[in-house]
Amino acid sequence: MKVTYITKEYPPHVYGGAGVHIENLAREVSYRMPVEVRCFGEQRSDDPQLTVKGYDAWPRMWEGGDKRFNGTLSTFSTDLSIIRDQMDSDLVHTHTWYAAMAGYFAKVLYDIPFVATVHSLEPLRPWKEEQLGRSYHLTSWIEKVALLNADRIIAVSNQSRGEILDNFDVDPKKVVVIHNGIDLNKWHHVDTTEARQAYDLMGQRYILFVGRTSRQKGLVHLIHAMKYVDPGVKLVCCTSAPDTPEVEEEIAAAVAQEPRCVWINTMLPKPLYVELYSQCEVFACPSVYEPFGIINLEAMACERPVVASAVGGIQEVVVPGETGFLVPPADPKALADALNKVLRDKEMAHRFGQAGRKRVVDHFSWSSIAEKTIAMYKDLLEEWNAGKKKK
Repeated sequence: MKVTYITKEYPPHVYGGAGVHIENLAREVSYRMPVEVRCFGEQRSDDPQLTVKGYDAWPRMWEGGDKRFNGTLSTFSTDLSIIRDQMDSDLVHTHTWYAAMAGYFAKVLYDIPFVATVHSLEPLRPWKEEQLGRSYHLTSWIEKVALLNADRIIAVSNQSRGEILDNFDVDPKKVVVIHNGIDLNKWHHVDTTEARQAYDLMGQRYILFVGRTSRQKGLVHLIHAMKYVDPGVKLVCCTSAPDTPEVEEEIAAAVAQEPRCVWINTMLPKPLYVELYSQCEVFACPSVYEPFGIINLEAMACERPVVASAVGGIQEVVVPGETGFLVPPADPKALADALNKVLRDKEMAHRFGQAGRKRVVDHFSWSSIAEKTIAMYKDLLEEWNAGKKKK
């Protein structure tokens, strides 16, 4: 059995949870069966067990009057290039709407089953129209077409599964839940100092945020919460990949009004993130929409307590009163109150951190997630082959 993964993000071009997911899933699955990755970019690897090939958009797609169309149209052109190369895998598995069209076309052209992992849903992200203009309606259309024609849809949480069924007329039997995971060898508590020295954080107590520069992540609400947070504590915000210049400007304006905020607006090497997680007092995830939220796993793996919004799959990761607290989204005062509870009780914070690490080890290792994924592949192929025999 061989699988082809199609994804926009793949190392070194990773800026969000979907990229983290496919990097780890592809690696773990490749220990058990041949894997091919087709991705956006200039990557290339000819390892027979894990081959990687990157594809670029057609230059023509970057021309035209409304620049907001460029991202969507270039995605479509990249997808067409991806599926034009012959595919000899037993099934194709895509991640996010960016790859969904290629997965559906691969199913039709190469007569193989199509699996789609949903990392977020376009109907639940209306703010994307600010970034994409009218082409947002194209991204929503291709996501719909792909999911209606997928042979299996993987939801990364039970909450996400419910959202898929609420928004698309798909057979519930085709929608399965396989959670995101984490590399426990990379994400663990460390006592290094490089990151804190670089950003003048040595000896400082700080709350940590890590996430894309997007309205989805709710960072502005966290910055506004700082006026209610106990004195003597900083807020360190690690951001990257802004959806639009306007969103970045909005965050910059909020940061300018909060003297305790340290804004690290660039991608960092992974070891620096590990250090920043490990040494923070508490990790904050103020998302207004989050199908899963790998960042919470990263914090918990580094033995840190988490205060997060009670939305989406976060509610299946953070256990209130055991690994942290959940609060209503877009409520700065409630967020600050929960952060203060953790900041004022070091013993409780330590207990939450230890419980968080244990929960991650017990439930979210990539090896177990790879096994579940491969088991799903086998069931799907048996069903697919049985259906072909009947024909």
